[in-house]
Amino acid sequence: MVEPVQAKSKAEMQANKRVKESGGIVEIVTIIVQALLIALVVRTFLFQPFNIPSGSLIPTLEVGDYLFVSKYTYGYSRYSFPWGPNLFSGRVLGSPPKRGDIAVFKWPKDTSIDYIKRVIGLPGDKIRVAEGRLFINGAIVPRRQIGSYRTQDASGKEVEAPYYEETLPGSDPAHPEVGTVTHRIIQIDGDSGYYDNWPRGDDPNKSYEVPPGEFLMMGDNRDNSLDSRNWGPVPFENLVGRAEIIFFSIKTVPGQGEETEPAWQFWRWPWTVRWNRLFQPVR
Repeated sequence: MVEPVQAKSKAEMQANKRVKESGGIVEIVTIIVQALLIALVVRTFLFQPFNIPSGSLIPTLEVGDYLFVSKYTYGYSRYSFPWGPNLFSGRVLGSPPKRGDIAVFKWPKDTSIDYIKRVIGLPGDKIRVAEGRLFINGAIVPRRQIGSYRTQDASGKEVEAPYYEETLPGSDPAHPEVGTVTHRIIQIDGDSGYYDNWPRGDDPNKSYEVPPGEFLMMGDNRDNSLDSRNWGPVPFENLVGRAEIIFFSIKTVPGQGEETEPAWQFWRWPWTVRWNRLFQPVR
């Protein structure tokens, strides 16, 4: 009578072991699925990571910067969701961007592509760039030179560009002196091949009137930026979110233009990461 009991006990032990093993696998899969769902919710409704691939926002943002974009600031549109499903039109919740915000948006010419620029023109504004100066609603935007900035022009040539501090008027047209935004820009000489960002032969003094529900976006690297001056204003619906903070920054490869050091080579981080840029707010 003892042997059958022992055999049964061994069988039960093996069965229990299999149950525990299968239960462990199910638990691991459940944890992974939950983590993915949480990440999807955070990315869709709260914050989305974004990296800077070009120098159009130098000196504010540099190639190789990685930042978080708040999704809730401007509310939600179809482009707040992965793949931009046509669930509804317009936006829900949130509020329109303010002048001076740095915003990520879907490029009007191809909404599969993300762009990041600064909000310069609000609905109804008249914007003009002439001889390197920005005019908003007929008034010249004040600026002061604070030094020089070493960068590349449109051809990739190293140049020393004037470095300015510019003060944008507030978003309320009745009180433009309230809520002003001061930021920094660089301006490359027109001989680099671009004049006020217009290829030679086009009108460098063209004015832009921003339509209702749209925004005029520009880069801080004024003469080396493809922006609304080239492809028009951006519909409110296309906005993805507002740039908030830099969480990582990797240097570019010397002599290779906008090519960055491999971020995955963590053992090289001590000399390839721009440590002074980490956790800097985007303004």
